[in-house]
Formats: sequence, structure tokens, C-alpha cells
Amino acid sequence: MKYGHSTMSNETTPTNADGIDIDPDEQRRMVRERYGDIAAESSGCCGDTADPDEQTRALYSDDEIRDVDPGADLGLGCGNPTAIASLEPGEAVLDLGSGAGFDCFLAAREVGQDGRVIGVDMTPAMIEKARENVVKNEAENVEFRLGEIEHLPVADGSVDVIISNCVVNLSPDKPQVFREAFRALRPGGRLAISDVVLTARLPSDVRNDPGSLSACVAGASPISELESMLDTAGFDDVSIEPKEESESFIREWDDDRDLSEYLVSANIEGRKPDR
Repeated sequence: MKYGHSTMSNETTPTNADGIDIDPDEQRRMVRERYGDIAAESSGCCGDTADPDEQTRALYSDDEIRDVDPGADLGLGCGNPTAIASLEPGEAVLDLGSGAGFDCFLAAREVGQDGRVIGVDMTPAMIEKARENVVKNEAENVEFRLGEIEHLPVADGSVDVIISNCVVNLSPDKPQVFREAFRALRPGGRLAISDVVLTARLPSDVRNDPGSLSACVAGASPISELESMLDTAGFDDVSIEPKEESESFIREWDDDRDLSEYLVSANIEGRKPDR
């Protein structure tokens, strides 16, 4: 089985709201292990036979790809959050699940030397790789911190924009992720993330497969549930826009079934009230 990439739950229950029967701590362990291996091997999420560059070319412009050292792109995304974030010079940006730092370096280009970019990832090997890429990209306004996206290592109201690329679906507690994002944003700050959303119920063998869960498949939520989570967290102007063109690479994520029948990438946006 070949899955692509980089949950609502009460973590005391054995089955969370996505119908997943895997303990949240075990889920985090599987995700950390998977992406630690990817960082160590510098391979894409889709297995040795996949070409991460092909997926990257579908999501980013030639200029964006050229502007970042190749070692920062591991082919883990399902969108281009910097393209929807409308970043301005001098802004502070936080990337949830920043991996080797590709989107962080693109964001740094937009906010300039007067701005700053913080990447947070729970995988030590990814943080190490990303910090090496800071040097390679001469990105003095970028830093990486080890931490979980459910418990962000940043101060209240300290960033203007939060981005993320195909990572929130990996969390066993998505409402907490959005609450933390809301906490970290300044009043008037905005959320602009790319992630997969569920368009049809996954077969049970996929929903509870560990490989699927740690590979941006089983943890996807329907748009209506994500809208509810964002609204409950306090966000205004919530918008979730499916990107139908993502079907072209999502269908390549599994050799046995067409996952584009169940998933689509989407731009997910919201704003913290300016008060």
C-alpha cells in the first residue's frame, strides 16, 4: 500500500469522533516515527517509487521551487499555504508541522527581514534537518521549535499568520489544534492552511490502518466538522475551499484504490476577531 504524505476526540475514549480505534498517544508515536524515517532518508511520503518533485510541481510555481534549497522539499504537502496567506512584509508567521522547512522558507521570502517565521514540528529528526536548511537557505529570520501542534511552544497573541500543509489531519485532537492556533494569533490574525478533507466515508480497513492514519488519509475530517471546530475555537470568516485539481496526485497515493473518491485537498481559512 502506498499512501500520500505530510480528529476530533475526547482522548479518554477508545474510539474517537473519526471512528478511529487507535489510542491518541499511539497515533502520535506512529506519526513521529514515520516522519522521523522520512527525515532520515530524505524520501517523499509516497514511498520509494513516487516522485515528490511531480507533486511539488503541481502545487508550487517554478520560481518558488527554485528559491528554496532542494533539501527542504520532501514532497509532503497537499497544497501551497503561502499562496493563500497573503503575507505582508514584517509579519510573524507560524507553520504547524513545518517538516524540513519548505513552506517556512517561502514565507520568509514574503515577510522579509523585518518579519519572522517559526516552524513547529514534533519530530526531532525533522527539526534537525530544518535547522540545517536554515543555514543552506541563509534564512536568518526563520527558526524551528520542537513541539506538538496541540501544545504550541509560542506565546499568546504572538503571530500574525498561521500556515500548515497537510498536517492538521494527523492530529488525534483537531479541536485543540484550532484552539491553540487561535491562542497564538494576535487579534485580527489569520489562519491559512492546506489540508485534506473527507468527501466520503473511508472503508473501515483504511480508516483503522496504521499506515493510512500516519499518512494523511484516515485522519481527514468532513468540511462540515472542520467548520464547526473552527467556529467553536472562535474564528470568524471561515472558508473551506476544496481544490479539485488535487485529485490528480491524491489518486496516486494508493496502489489498490483511488483515494480521490474519498479525499480532496482544500484551502482552509479563518480570522481571529480584531478585538
